[in-house]
Amino acid sequence: QVQLVESGGGLVQPGGSLRLSCTASGSIAEINYMAWYRQAPGKQRELVAGIPTDLSTNYADSVKGRFTISRDNAKNTVYLQMNSLKPEDTAVYYCNVFARVRYNPAFRTYWGQGTQVTVSS
Repeated sequence: QVQLVESGGGLVQPGGSLRLSCTASGSIAEINYMAWYRQAPGKQRELVAGIPTDLSTNYADSVKGRFTISRDNAKNTVYLQMNSLKPEDTAVYYCNVFARVRYNPAFRTYWGQGTQVTVSS
């Protein structure tokens, strides 16, 4: 199995910054895609940013130019640097990885427990 531990959420004023981290552990054989999703109250979960193994990136239109996703493969960690935060960025942020474990050729999706980000004055 793969466990994901997120950190870095919290309360920040509009215009501020936060950096989220998510580290994967367990019997990991290979991690393919890594991503961050978010879910605001009363809304569906949405993709914020993703980064595959070739380190290309994709972002939701609402965060382009403000958020940066990166990954450290040696540490099995994905980061989300969030700048110029807005109240509408308030949500629970979830780490998501597409990985396979040792002795199993099948990839599957794993989710973190979520970390709250609140942008408010």
